[in-house]
Amino acid sequence: MGEIFIGLGANGERQVLRMGQANRHGLIAGATGTGKTVTLQGLAESFSAAGVPVFVADVKGDLAGISMPGSPQFKHADKLESRAKELGMDDYAYSDNPAVFWDLYGENGHPIRTTVSEMGPLLLARLMDLNETQEGVLNIVFRFADDEGLLLLDLEDLRSMLVYTAEHAKELTTKYGNVSKQSIGAIQRSLLSLESQGADMFFGEPALEIDDFIKLDEQGRGNINVLAAEKLMRSPKLYATFLLWLLAELFETLPEVGDPEKPKLVFFFDEAHLLFDDAPKALEEKIEQVVRLIRSKGVGVYFVTQNPIDIPEEVAGQLGNRVQHALRAFTPKDKKAIKAAADTFRINPDLDVEQAITELRVGEALVSTLQEDGAPSVVQRTLVKPPRSRLGPVTAKERAIIKSISPVEGKYDSAVDRESAAEVLEQKAADAAATAEQVEKVGKAEVAKEARKSPTMWEKAGKSAARAAAGSMASIAVATVLGRKSSADPLRTGATAFVRNILGGLMR
Repeated sequence: MGEIFIGLGANGERQVLRMGQANRHGLIAGATGTGKTVTLQGLAESFSAAGVPVFVADVKGDLAGISMPGSPQFKHADKLESRAKELGMDDYAYSDNPAVFWDLYGENGHPIRTTVSEMGPLLLARLMDLNETQEGVLNIVFRFADDEGLLLLDLEDLRSMLVYTAEHAKELTTKYGNVSKQSIGAIQRSLLSLESQGADMFFGEPALEIDDFIKLDEQGRGNINVLAAEKLMRSPKLYATFLLWLLAELFETLPEVGDPEKPKLVFFFDEAHLLFDDAPKALEEKIEQVVRLIRSKGVGVYFVTQNPIDIPEEVAGQLGNRVQHALRAFTPKDKKAIKAAADTFRINPDLDVEQAITELRVGEALVSTLQEDGAPSVVQRTLVKPPRSRLGPVTAKERAIIKSISPVEGKYDSAVDRESAAEVLEQKAADAAATAEQVEKVGKAEVAKEARKSPTMWEKAGKSAARAAAGSMASIAVATVLGRKSSADPLRTGATAFVRNILGGLMR
């Protein structure tokens, strides 16, 4: 079984993360400036070297350096090299990693898009902070779009569908339930707020193919997918919702693998507190379910946060691999966090864990990982290994070069705006206006004899895709046209609905 070297324990033993246990999830915690990012970077490059693709959010802009080799000219190079020598890393040498840059806004990497339908009404409702009544109306809008064969691809499609629904509220209420124009208005206002955060860049085509996140380079190294998140962090709700959507896509796309020899993908969820802030008990239970479900797909989720008590106990109980950097005991809350962190480790009779947490130096951590039998190892005070790649950001020129040799270069960079709900409804309105004008001129009887001005919505939908028994018509049509595997594949409808229902409550 393969393993990743984390560092050297105070007892002289190598502290390692076993590949066969890496999909049992983990936690990297510690105060600002204690070395969390360096630990994350070292783990990411080791996973990549072992042929495991990685996803990581670059919330400060310095993780992009993982794409470039370190350098002896780096101002702290002597400390890195000294640490490597101290840990007996005879093979230590600076090296780069196969990185792919992504950015929801398309500024510092390839754009990441999904369609409105693939996001689904539940997650979208959470993203827009809708109440239960408004969420119900949004569900009706999606169902009506499905029934009419209308593709909901971008926010313009959703806006047009909301207007159309409001105009036909009386008829829709009979078939689908109460459709309040006040609720429609509230959804429209939330939609405007969402667009002001730049979320309109996230919805559209070409939509992300999740397989592009789990590729290897020509040397067999896993690609490290770096999401530029500096700007995204200004919209924390969008950041958290995007990552939850990504987890859902991974669950739907990847096959069941149980416990593989190594993960299919490792997912680092930085600033994890954003997911749990003010979360009700029901939310925590659902996140716990998601963490359990994604493990069986071979995906390891690692939460990165400053304070370990940011992670609810029910979720923290699923995190078997732990790296705890220093915490500061300045306030009663800090002391509570230290005690909570200490209590999660398997007892080491030779180590006062609570005291050690406050004394750890930069680049030093308390480490406990799962052993081959699944039991946690005894916690050890550990000197963490230095990364081989650059510590710090890349230049604009370097970023452009990395982007130009990307395996997905040109695939997502240009948005595609094809005929969907907005265009169909616009044409429908134009046809209605033209017909009304003609009726005034020649009479209703004469107009009735003429052929339809444009195909019906059902005829248009039939050209894109067959309607599935369940799931989103839009998702299936997108897959048909673009040749991508649809997240609404009827064979996966049950699992999809299950996960969407779980994730749907996450952002309330």
